[in-house]
Amino acid sequence: MNSISPLAKLCAAGILGIVLLLSLDPVSALVALGFELALLPWAGVPARKLLRILTPLLIAAPFAGLATLLYGRDGGDVILSLGPWQITSGEVSLALAITLRVIAVALPAVVLFATTDPTDLADALAQLWKLPARFVIGALAAIRMLGLMRQDWQMLRLARRARGVADGGGPWGSLKRLGNQALALLTIAIRRGSLLAIAMEARAFDAPIQRSWARQAQFTARDYVFVLGATLISAIAVMMALMTGAWNFVIA
Repeated sequence: MNSISPLAKLCAAGILGIVLLLSLDPVSALVALGFELALLPWAGVPARKLLRILTPLLIAAPFAGLATLLYGRDGGDVILSLGPWQITSGEVSLALAITLRVIAVALPAVVLFATTDPTDLADALAQLWKLPARFVIGALAAIRMLGLMRQDWQMLRLARRARGVADGGGPWGSLKRLGNQALALLTIAIRRGSLLAIAMEARAFDAPIQRSWARQAQFTARDYVFVLGATLISAIAVMMALMTGAWNFVIA
């Protein structure tokens, strides 16, 4: 997976996402999700890391389905009545479709970009898609700063605890300390961003000349096959939904 171009991964995730968002049916989402799960062993991501990056998705998707189940549009027979909520068969079907669709749309994006180096993606966007170098490099620098912000947050927490600021106050005190720490982190981020901008300007990152690149980005035959595979999976998912009569075009 690491040998695939970042642009091929971006195109594959985009194709799957756009196709799956065209319909609210469980069949196409289930078919696409089945292919995605079958291909996970070849993603090149260790099982522990894969579980860690997928945990937020596995938590958020059932909540999306639960919200639809409780507050979705009624339809079909009443299955269960819980106080002000009446759960119908139509709501169950819609909740299942949304849960599967959230996982099927987000899974390839999460896994594909977990195996992508931001520098490789920036090189490909600037060289192959001809995006402005200033924008691409600025975005890359911002992404690289995220790791430093996480370290700054940890250091702020330890420093405040060493000064006794993080003790007592109950729940409201904890919220107040969290807000103060977030404000301190924002101040540090702004100062570091200003210094980084000055340093990049001093190194002529904004020079009005043709930029050279240390690494040449390429889009090989393997990348075309990868994108074609994502297109084929999307087509199979749509065909299965149409054959079973489950296709429900969201714009219609």
